[in-house]
Amino acid sequence: MSEYQYYEFQAIDRPLTEQETDELRQYSTRAHITPTSFINHYQWGSFKGNPDQWMEKYFDVFFYFANWGTRELKLRFPSTLLVPAIVGQYCNGRSASARAKNGKVVLSFSGGNEDFEWDDEPRLSTLLAVRSELASGDLRALYIGWLLLVQHGELSEDDLEPPVPPGLNELSAALHGLADFLCIDFDLLHAAAQASAPLRHDEPGHDEAFRWIAQLTTAEKDALLTRLMIEDSRTGISELRQRYRKEHSAATELQAPQRTVRELLKSAETAAEDRQRIETEKRKREKARKEREAALAREIHLNGIAGREPELWNRIESLLATKQPKSYDMAVNLLVDLRELDLRGKQNAFPARLQSLRHAHVNKTSFLRWLREQGL
Repeated sequence: MSEYQYYEFQAIDRPLTEQETDELRQYSTRAHITPTSFINHYQWGSFKGNPDQWMEKYFDVFFYFANWGTRELKLRFPSTLLVPAIVGQYCNGRSASARAKNGKVVLSFSGGNEDFEWDDEPRLSTLLAVRSELASGDLRALYIGWLLLVQHGELSEDDLEPPVPPGLNELSAALHGLADFLCIDFDLLHAAAQASAPLRHDEPGHDEAFRWIAQLTTAEKDALLTRLMIEDSRTGISELRQRYRKEHSAATELQAPQRTVRELLKSAETAAEDRQRIETEKRKREKARKEREAALAREIHLNGIAGREPELWNRIESLLATKQPKSYDMAVNLLVDLRELDLRGKQNAFPARLQSLRHAHVNKTSFLRWLREQGL
């Protein structure tokens, strides 16, 4: 298969200006460019822009994959929504990293899968919600990025894991998509989730939000409304929601003891062994069930033809007379039935009758070969 690379950029917090779209057009005459996106794929040549620079200047999301397995996702946030010091606890390697510049934080995830299949072509639409979840204060995507560093061997085995966010056992569809896109090992994710508390569902209702907002100072409310009017941005709302969650989170909630990378990898290895054992037992049970069903069906079939042996022998002779491969196959199947009926009745007449049939049709080499293949 020829080379294939897919590039997609999305602007979410603000649309591009006409001047900015004109600037982007200088990089490609065939890309699909709108005030909120740049999409192009390459089967020859290569992308002329710089994704890092474009993320700093134009876009909030970058999505890339190639048919040799490389995958990348970049997400840009205002630093008021994603504190660099917190991000640095999780994404501080090559496969998962972050950089802060001009009041923005850009997260970068880079995974890979050499067994890429076109039926599994990734889509940005399955990942977009990761950004809004992170903006709301959900740190599970950052922890998945840290697992990527563990999986790629970018950390020391004595390194301690960062704080484990709640809800790793109940990932959203977008976070499932992120783990799949980055090819996170299922057993590693499962092992990590054992130390994760249940997800807190603390979205405020109307009355709770009203009472909380009523407690804000007049200056805070005026500043927020001014930002919403002037900036026309969701950032202020996300900041407010983050503040609400922090103030209403359980301050006494106990954090599980931090595990080392070595301990986590060992737990993942144990989880893999347990999963494989369970899957093996399940396959054995399923095989035994199918064998029982097949044996029962076989018994019913033999009961249905018992007592019709002379008729079956005549049918075999008629089939062999056609000298057609399909008829030979049918004849051999009938002989298998007759052998089993003979064994059930302990008559011991089948071997002599079969030998006589062989002599009568000694020139039918295909038929004789099929007999040997069935052990007749």
